[in-house]
Amino acid sequence: MRHTAAFVAISSLVDLVQGAASQAYTWKNVVTGGGGGFTPGIVFNPSAKGVAYARTDIGGAYRLNSDDTWTPLMDWANNSNWHDWGIDAIATDPVDTDRVYVAVGMYTNDWDPNDGSILRSTDQGDTWAETKLPFKVGGNMPGRGVGERLAVDPNDNSILYFGARSGHGLWKSTDYGETWSNVTAFKWTGTYFQDSSSSYTSDPVGIAWVTFDSTSGTSGSATPRIFVGVVDTGESVFVSEDAGETWSWVSGEPLYGFLPHKGILSPSEHTLYISYANGAGPYDGTNGTVHKYNITSGIWTDISPTSMASTYYGYGGLAVDLQVPGTIMVAALNCWWPDELIFRSTDSGATWSPIWAWNGYPSIDYYYTYDITNAPWLQDSTSTDQFPVRVGWMVEALAIDPFDSNHWLYGTGETIYGGHDLQTWDTSHNVTVKSLAVGIEEMAVLGLITPPGGPALLSAVGDDCGFYHSSLTTAPSQYFHTPTYSSTNGIDYAGNKPSNIVRSGSSDTDPTLALSSNFGQSWYADYAATSSTPTGQVALSADADTILLSTTSGVLRSQNSATLSTISSLPSSAIIASDKSNNTFFYAASGSSFYLSSDTAATFTKTTTLGSSTTVNALRAHPSTAGDIWASTDVGLFHSTDFGKSFTQIGSGCTEGWSFGFGKPESDTSYPVLFGFFTVDGVTGLFKTEDEGVNWQLISDESHGFGAADANVVNGDLATYGRVFVGTNGRGIFYGDASGTLPSATATATASVSVSATGVKVGSSTSSVSTVGSVTSSTVGSTTKSTTLTTTTKTGAASTSTTTAATATATATATGTSTAYGQCGGSGYTGPTTCPSGYTCTYENEFYSQCE
Repeated sequence: MRHTAAFVAISSLVDLVQGAASQAYTWKNVVTGGGGGFTPGIVFNPSAKGVAYARTDIGGAYRLNSDDTWTPLMDWANNSNWHDWGIDAIATDPVDTDRVYVAVGMYTNDWDPNDGSILRSTDQGDTWAETKLPFKVGGNMPGRGVGERLAVDPNDNSILYFGARSGHGLWKSTDYGETWSNVTAFKWTGTYFQDSSSSYTSDPVGIAWVTFDSTSGTSGSATPRIFVGVVDTGESVFVSEDAGETWSWVSGEPLYGFLPHKGILSPSEHTLYISYANGAGPYDGTNGTVHKYNITSGIWTDISPTSMASTYYGYGGLAVDLQVPGTIMVAALNCWWPDELIFRSTDSGATWSPIWAWNGYPSIDYYYTYDITNAPWLQDSTSTDQFPVRVGWMVEALAIDPFDSNHWLYGTGETIYGGHDLQTWDTSHNVTVKSLAVGIEEMAVLGLITPPGGPALLSAVGDDCGFYHSSLTTAPSQYFHTPTYSSTNGIDYAGNKPSNIVRSGSSDTDPTLALSSNFGQSWYADYAATSSTPTGQVALSADADTILLSTTSGVLRSQNSATLSTISSLPSSAIIASDKSNNTFFYAASGSSFYLSSDTAATFTKTTTLGSSTTVNALRAHPSTAGDIWASTDVGLFHSTDFGKSFTQIGSGCTEGWSFGFGKPESDTSYPVLFGFFTVDGVTGLFKTEDEGVNWQLISDESHGFGAADANVVNGDLATYGRVFVGTNGRGIFYGDASGTLPSATATATASVSVSATGVKVGSSTSSVSTVGSVTSSTVGSTTKSTTLTTTTKTGAASTSTTTAATATATATATGTSTAYGQCGGSGYTGPTTCPSGYTCTYENEFYSQCE
């Protein structure tokens, strides 16, 4: 699957801060329960029961918990290292089972300016150290489901191999992933690319997988026999018999022009199983085979469940049962209709049984029970499709627990399925297919609103349409439907009639605008649009009678559901907003220009320019005051109180802004809280201000960075003071609540952070220190580059994580006693440092300590 975004130049979160304090926040995921994105890889540790990991293409890596939930491992990724959410490979150490490694990087083309990295952990992903690679890694590129490209030597676990993309070949580490060197003896780089139509599809996919023959060699010495699969249509499986010194093609490999997606060893059978497809995936594949290679005899055998002549799919996901030799499973790639196919064999591929089969069209025999209790929305309850898709699509990840033959997991383009009764497939030929993705929140979020009087939240989501969230802690029962969009790209409410909602989305058959009069509980198509009407941002007038739609093909207007017409006075893709109180006013901006309409968007007039800006990123109108409009730009934040006729640029060090929104004020006489992603005094992160930008508080922290600032959407909760929602590009939706009192004054940071030569520690299982300061870095070897030191907390799937630390730093000299939950220390603080009885002065961050 996945979504791409236009990213701006990255600035580091770890920088010198002056004038911005921090406030502790507690962060949780808004629960959808079903993942909502592609899971290209799942790996079990073969030596430690219960240790397993999943990798996603844009949402980081996860660790499996004993209750079938998942813990996110990379929520520390922020605007400076957003690309670390792209996981192109993952490896778990079979010797030291606390060690885990990931290859990170989002794109190999110019969408991502960053080289990739190998991250290594000695505590199952609670903390990480980083080694920069001298080339890019593509966790969201074509072929991201092949693998695994990264592997640990089972006899000498200090040795790892990594298969790169883009012609960079095979790489090796002999020091637990700290330094890497190119294996020059391995000459095959994997030259296949999807097509030459774009930089995204024309980059060579590279090396697909590395598989050690654990039966060769002895413990403590490098494994002699290593297999490597490369993404080539010719010779594509290679072997070394001397621990990587020399390499050769595995003679007899069938050459049908197919690409080897997986190479899985069955040690007891001394056999390598390989799935092939004629596309790199994860979307393509119309033919392929499954072969096994007997290492002892050197014989290749075609064991494909269906013949090449009769198939219309390739093969991707592949698994062996280490407890029951000869039991294997393979998934089609892709059987788009009527549903994905998974096959199982208990005789080493001599015969197969499918998860479903035709019984004379249109009758299908289903050999599974479908359980989506954890995420009911995975199946559209309103669908009238004759053949509902349930097994999934894009199944490249398929694994059987090496300690429990009944436990299996597989990843799809939308969720993770599996169960605990797999062996019933072989007896009653029926198995449970259950959604087991609780804790994985991978959706790419495109819009969030909290209309007054409505549900807790409404979300617009890429690939998964969007949701009415009656609860933040329970999965929705249904995504938006009637019409259902593949992606909902914009959503808005009417300020004076907030139960009226409009959304814009992508559809092959339905109008691309939809309306609701009951806060989004139900919808109907707005026939002002057709299925060919472009989709984009949408704004609804305060009285719900006028829609403004901004698209790449122009800005369109409809009143009272009349046919959309083009607004010639506005440029395409203009940023738009409606006044939330005055029905006649709409706002727009493009480049440095601001436009105003006072006739319900019939015409627009340029009123002013927004300083020296060249890009406007967002417009937001005050939720209850007419004429009060804000604009975030590439040079900072601007505010107008006269309907956009003039603007004041907000000072206080705010130099760039992206998505922002308003939340409930502290009192009826206060200004709404403004939340958003900004750069303030050199620090890019999630900030809030309660005094119209005079003072800022950083509320993202070293445990929660939210990825790329420009890819996120933000809105405050108009019903709950202090609450903010953050929609990410790959980690779903977060909501945060203040867990510490607001700092009483701005602060100045003077701290600095120094970095060890071995890399960056980017996680801690017990505490989180919100550190901002100057960074020094050093270089190690040929592949380690500039790194930064941070500390993070990850406490579980959809977990609560509050920034705390064990000790407090107090610099004040004032006497007296602070209050419960009051400030007791911090840089620049001059108040009391003593806490009331029963409370301890607890360090929250550089600027703020609190009595807790």
